[in-house]
Amino acid sequence: MITHKGTKTIQTARLLLRRFTVEDAQAMFDNWASDERVTRFLTWDPHTSVEETKEILSAWCAAYENPDSYHWAMEYDGTVIGGISVVRFYDKRECADLGYCMGYDYWNKGLMTEAAKAVIDFLFTEVGVNRLEIAHAVKNPASGKVAQKCGFTYEGTKREAFKTSSGEFLDIAYHSLLRREWASGRKI
Repeated sequence: MITHKGTKTIQTARLLLRRFTVEDAQAMFDNWASDERVTRFLTWDPHTSVEETKEILSAWCAAYENPDSYHWAMEYDGTVIGGISVVRFYDKRECADLGYCMGYDYWNKGLMTEAAKAVIDFLFTEVGVNRLEIAHAVKNPASGKVAQKCGFTYEGTKREAFKTSSGEFLDIAYHSLLRREWASGRKI
C-alpha cells in the first residue's frame, strides 16, 4: 500500500539528496540544464537562460506541497550537480518511474548509482511501492548501466518510441525492479 511521504532529505556516503530551491537555478543551469550533452536524450531541451531554469524550479518547489511529489537535488561537495525524481507515479499499481540527469563533469564516478540506490531504498521502505521502472534511450547506455547496477531487469525495447526536439526517433529500453527482488538483494 502506498503511503506518500514527499521529497525527504536523504544522506549517502558522498551526496546530500534534498529538495530543490529556486536558489539552485544558477548551479542547475551551469552544471547540466544548459548542456546538450546532458539533455540530448531527455524529454526537454537545454535551457537557454538561467531565468528559464528559475521558472522550472519555482514550479518544482510549489509541487513539494503535494506529498506525491518526489524530486531530489543531488548535492556533492556543496554543489548541486544533478537531479533524480519520480517522473510518473501509478498509485493503483504501486509503481513509479524514475528519471535522472547529472552534470557532464560528474559522469563516470558512480554518483548517479549512489543516488538512485538511496532513492530506490526510500521508495520501497518508506513509500511502499511494489515496482520501479527506468526507461532510457538505447543510444544512452550509461543510463541503462545505472539501472543494471541498481538491480533492475531489462524488459525490452520499444523501437522509435521517442522523438527528440531535433526530430530524431530513438529506441527506448525499459527496466524494472520488483520489491521482492530488491528485498532479496539487500545487504542486511
